[in-house]
Amino acid sequence: MKKLALLTFALITIVACKNNTKTDNQTVIEEEKPVIKTSLKPTLETGCYNFKSESNNIQMEITEVNEKVMGILNIAYAEKDANQGKFVGTLNGDKLIGTYTFNSEGIESSREMAFLIKDDQLIEGYGDLNEDGTKFKDVNTVKYTSTMPLTKVDCDK
Repeated sequence: MKKLALLTFALITIVACKNNTKTDNQTVIEEEKPVIKTSLKPTLETGCYNFKSESNNIQMEITEVNEKVMGILNIAYAEKDANQGKFVGTLNGDKLIGTYTFNSEGIESSREMAFLIKDDQLIEGYGDLNEDGTKFKDVNTVKYTSTMPLTKVDCDK
């Protein structure tokens, strides 16, 4: 009788161990959820952007942001004649490239300008110009290193 009880106990133990082995060898595969990366592109909004120091003042009012970006730009650098005019450009990613047509000393002129849109600022870009000094030789080599960033402000009415 003791042998039968011992044999039954051993058999139950073996069966129980085999069942544990099966569950231990099972692999749980968790479903991977796709990671969606969203990058926030800088956005240009209509409104006023301004830089002002003791000697320099730059004001730009963006009046329209569609296929074309339109605005009014006034520039007054120290010891130079102030000029004011219209800016018409296009957005290319985080860059605003366009033509500034202005009057200075009664003469209408135009030149290409480029701005990097960063946070609530427009940072003017500089680069090599063509012989006329009116367009960049290569807009892709423009460096956005201006120390006079235009910051979004409330428009004065």
